[in-house]
Amino acid sequence: MEFVGKKYKLVSSENFDEFMKAVGAGMILRKAASAVTPTVELRKDGDYFVLITSSTFKNAEIKFKPSEEFEEDRLDGVKLKSVCTVEGNTLKHVQRAPDGTVVTHVREFGPDELKTVMTIKDVVCTRVYKAC
Repeated sequence: MEFVGKKYKLVSSENFDEFMKAVGAGMILRKAASAVTPTVELRKDGDYFVLITSSTFKNAEIKFKPSEEFEEDRLDGVKLKSVCTVEGNTLKHVQRAPDGTVVTHVREFGPDELKTVMTIKDVVCTRVYKAC
């Protein structure tokens, strides 16, 4: 788990606006989110992990115990039921909205790069981060 505690900064994003539209984000939120280059860090805190996303627009933090459901707030304020699992260098994060919509984030951590693939229905977004 050499990636725990390492920071990764966004360097490329593919299909992010379409993904945000599919999630239901309005134009202003989409424009703001697309304009920033967030930094992602995964920390360990006892039996829990903490995933921190930082940007000039907004900071977000989720604390979770692998395989246990928890509640989180999406950037637009919608309350989600989520479950995260960690296998090797892969963090799978499944979010369920109150309307039943499921969003999946698969984050593959490497020594120099973090690749995140986000899926909602038939929309797939890929974001690549470099270690900093």
